[in-house]
Order: sequence, then structure tokens, then C-alpha cells
Amino acid sequence: MTEITTQINESRKAGVKRQRKQNPKTDMTPMVDLGFLLIAFFVMTTELSKPVTLRLNMPKEGPPTTVGESAALTVLLGKGGVIHYYHGGWEEAVKKNKIFQTSFSVKDGFGKVISQKQQQLDSTDTKEGRSALMLLIKPGNETVYSSVVDMLDEALIHDIKKYALLKAEKEEIEYLDQMEN
Repeated sequence: MTEITTQINESRKAGVKRQRKQNPKTDMTPMVDLGFLLIAFFVMTTELSKPVTLRLNMPKEGPPTTVGESAALTVLLGKGGVIHYYHGGWEEAVKKNKIFQTSFSVKDGFGKVISQKQQQLDSTDTKEGRSALMLLIKPGNETVYSSVVDMLDEALIHDIKKYALLKAEKEEIEYLDQMEN
């Protein structure tokens, strides 16, 4: 056990009383509280910010579904980010030579094509307007994954409600191969 020794000083001098120096002690309780608050904060924020995935509905196998010719915009994704597109059906576009080429350019790219198509649908007397637009995305054999993701991003940016990722038809693949060579 510890022994406490006290010394009584008989002689006291007049004047200022000398203060005793005390060893400083730090109270760590607030620091521990702050640590637990930070841990709780980071646990909650990481739990609340889960990654969001894009919902993609793929067509079922079976008989093809018909889409209104005036509301359909088909995109053929080629090699190197080149985009070929046409309005309506394939046969009609080939017959009238109405297959166009563009890119993902911000100023004059595919976004401008989507905007023009939406404005055209808004000017018609249908009750759906721009929400009637059906974007059909068809990647070719040489298409890179990033081009498909960029096209899906364009659909989200321009608020396209109906879009589908489809397998390109034989004629469309041949067209893409012919244009790339």
C-alpha cells in the first residue's frame, strides 16, 4: 500500500502563498464519444448509398411485337463508336435510302437526332407525344460494350421511356459489315 506523508511546516512566511503544481490529466471520454459518433455516421452513410443498377427489360423469345412505324427509331451500333440509324422499318429505309450515320458527339451527335424525333412526335396530334418514341438498339458483331452503355445513357439523358436492346437482323449485320469495310 502507499503511504501518505505529510510535513507540517511550522514556520510560515508572510506573503504570497505558493501554488502547488498539479499533473495535468486528459479526460478521453469526449474523444471516445466522438470516435463512436464518426463510426456510426460512416456505417449509416455507406449503408444508405448502395449502387443503383439500370433496369433493362429484354424481349421474350417468340413472335415479334409490332411497333408503330412513326414512333420507331432503330440504332445500329457499329465498330469504333459509329452509329447508323433509321426511322420506321428496315425495308422502307433501305428502299428510300434513308439510313443515316452519326456519332456520340455532344453537339451534332445522336442526342440531336433523338431531340428532333421527340419534337416531331410532340408536334403530332397523338396523346402520347414524345413518350411514344420507341428506341431500338441493335449492336453489331464488332460493337464494343462501351458503345452500348453510351447508347443506354443517351436514352436516360433524353428521358426515353421505351427502349429495347435487340439482336440485329441478318440484313442489318450485312449492312454494318459493308459500311465498315
